[in-house]
Amino acid sequence: MAVGKETPDPDALLRSVLAQVAPGTALRDGLQRILRGSTGALILLGQNKIVSAISSGGFDVDIEFSATRLRELAKMDGAVLCDRDATRILAAAVQLLPDPSVPTNEQGTRHRTADRASRQTGMPVISVSKSMNIIALYLDGRRYVLEDSAVILSKASQAIATLERYKQRLDEVQGALSALEIEDLVTERDVALVVQRHEMVHRIATEISSYVVELGTDGRLMALQLDELISGTAEDRHLVIRDYMPKTARKLRTPETVTTALGGLDSAGLLDLVSVAQALGLPSDATTMDNSLQPRGYRLLSKVPRLPEIVIENLIGHFGTLQRILSAGVEELRDVDGVGETRARAIRESLSRLAESSLQERYV
Repeated sequence: MAVGKETPDPDALLRSVLAQVAPGTALRDGLQRILRGSTGALILLGQNKIVSAISSGGFDVDIEFSATRLRELAKMDGAVLCDRDATRILAAAVQLLPDPSVPTNEQGTRHRTADRASRQTGMPVISVSKSMNIIALYLDGRRYVLEDSAVILSKASQAIATLERYKQRLDEVQGALSALEIEDLVTERDVALVVQRHEMVHRIATEISSYVVELGTDGRLMALQLDELISGTAEDRHLVIRDYMPKTARKLRTPETVTTALGGLDSAGLLDLVSVAQALGLPSDATTMDNSLQPRGYRLLSKVPRLPEIVIENLIGHFGTLQRILSAGVEELRDVDGVGETRARAIRESLSRLAESSLQERYV
């Protein structure tokens, strides 16, 4: 059976190139020097047969990349060709002659050439505009203007503040879900609300991650803030999905496919709890959102200290639901494969403490 070729993620490709041109890199230093010198430039990153076919004139240099060399070579008419990682400058003063039939919405010779060359070759092309005083990156049919670090930091700071609020709300609804699980009062609405908040936090965090990449060395503190805020959230989301994903759909639906379905929801769909529940695999509509659900117990059991994943699987496989695990005595727990007397007592005590603390947080 033939295996299809994996399609590259265009966003991952864009992030990798943005990392190359982030503040603190030699390439960004060279671009800033060109911008300050008000000369403009066209830089193509990468080499393939199509690049060679659309290149005319110029001269080979094949020297190690440096910001000062890029600045000096950019003073000449034509493009500067570098390798894909921008570690070497391959040629300078090259005339790029992309196919004029390649569609572009750009205005101005340099920008139109950059857009068409990128579309035709599949390589990143950077245009430094003397008149507009901007650095534009062309890749995968998209134009991305590189902004000043201060502007990006301002946007990122606002996004971090938003993330803090959404993370606080996520913690609240997760705490409420834990108490409802203990009391056996969980409904589809409760689960959809937690999954919805997880997806919102994930989307904001993804946006901040892109800012961190663009900021380069200027984004180190922002990266630490982001890591602290979202620590453990991806695992929590995975466990919630495993707890409530319908058994009948498990062969066709996995936590990964659920995550993909959630990511495919637009803003309106994400705000609709019915759509969120349907992405989870629940046969939901407006009339079923208050139907009760039984968690399997993955999320709560993961909070038991030093409990291996294989033992969690054995417990859930043996008892089936969280409620049955909570009501099981030490003797019943002990009989599960991999548990034993000592671990059974530890599980019983940990679950009792978790139940007590969850109920206190909800009602005190």
